[in-house]
Amino acid sequence: MSLLEALRGTPGELYQGEPLHSLYQRLLADADPQSRTLADDFLRQQLQQAEAGDDPLPEHPEQLLAWIEGNCADVAQDYAAYLTARQQGAPRRYFQNKAHALYFLQGVAPTKLVDGAWLYGALGHWQDYRYDGLLTTYLEELGDGEPAQNHVAIYRRLLAEQGCDGDLPLDDELYRQGAIQLALGCCAEVFMPEVLGYNLGYEQLPLHLLISAYELSELGIDPYYFTLHVTIDNASTGHARRAVQSVLELRPMGMDADEYWRRVRRGYRLNDLGLGSSAVIRGFDLEREVVAMLERKRRFGQHMHSDYCRFDGKSVNQWLAEPGQIPAFLQALQARGWIKRHQDPADSRFWQLIEGAGAAMFGVFSGFEKQLLQDWIAGDWDARPRITPARLGSAHDAAPPPAVEDPETQALATALEQQPVEGQLALLLPWLGPQRHSRPAGLYATRRFIQLRASVR
Repeated sequence: MSLLEALRGTPGELYQGEPLHSLYQRLLADADPQSRTLADDFLRQQLQQAEAGDDPLPEHPEQLLAWIEGNCADVAQDYAAYLTARQQGAPRRYFQNKAHALYFLQGVAPTKLVDGAWLYGALGHWQDYRYDGLLTTYLEELGDGEPAQNHVAIYRRLLAEQGCDGDLPLDDELYRQGAIQLALGCCAEVFMPEVLGYNLGYEQLPLHLLISAYELSELGIDPYYFTLHVTIDNASTGHARRAVQSVLELRPMGMDADEYWRRVRRGYRLNDLGLGSSAVIRGFDLEREVVAMLERKRRFGQHMHSDYCRFDGKSVNQWLAEPGQIPAFLQALQARGWIKRHQDPADSRFWQLIEGAGAAMFGVFSGFEKQLLQDWIAGDWDARPRITPARLGSAHDAAPPPAVEDPETQALATALEQQPVEGQLALLLPWLGPQRHSRPAGLYATRRFIQLRASVR
């Protein structure tokens, strides 16, 4: 389909409201006609909502380059002011404690784990030079096939390193942005102007990215995923500049240009739908999260304790037998001195059961769950030693170990041997999709796609 045909599009019924988490998972699976129809309907509904929004874009596309340079300068100035305030003793702006930061990493994971997905549909235009900027951006999101640089793989490692790779229940709205990105990648042939507009918005350098990286490092969490985006999205030579160049390269000539620019702006506004990073950060309440976590644990532990210890006349099993008793149980533990709030957690008998050599509940709580409890017990205790800042990219400096050929990779390599170059490229494209590219075969496919594309240009 040509760009002009995409401008016209086709009418369709609005998406009727399948839970966003379910839609997200369906779109993350291999595409089929039904999922493409769902993606189309969902996108039309989201775009209709976005119509009412405002955007800061200039009136004419020719002004975009100056606009992104001005935006970048404003962000740099605001970040300099933030750093000055911190140096003068201001507290962290975003994260109260490490548990808050880990909560944030999990809350934005549905978006981060499909990083770049909105550009997947551009791969089909690999022979058209006008799409080169989009393809370069997408392939860089995939780390050019290198395991240590693939953005989704980096984020998965970050979650695993921090004990945050469990199945934490998330608000359904946290899947909206990820679903939008997947739907754009799936339906790019019809919605290419909206893809360009969304890409233009997403690739701008936001202030929250810089502050998040700074404060994650302070809390001992490797900020490499975030610092990588600070550098790669730059307005000089990076993704932000390529986003502008792509909008200009793909602009149609003549009367369709105004409609094109209207749709680009509409796509830009899709970035404002759903819960963004700032909303996730504001949504954290430490005590509420501790209670919710223990409530989830309750049904697994309600028959696992002896009746030897009793608190306010109840055994631990009795406290855990019914929902809604966790707040009173925590109060009982404090009253008996098992939890000493606003002190070193190591002084609390309850914490000693969780952490340390021979701890009776070793392995019961994930890294994130332990951090919640540790920070909640510590409260405003300020005698804790300063956390050593994480060195930027410290977990990714060493070269990755050689990849072991897995069955998927071997099967793909065998299939490619039977095809001419263009047939190989066609076989590779599905492996560069958001559901596959971070797998070993997907990483291999990305590297091979880059090689083959270069050989026929």
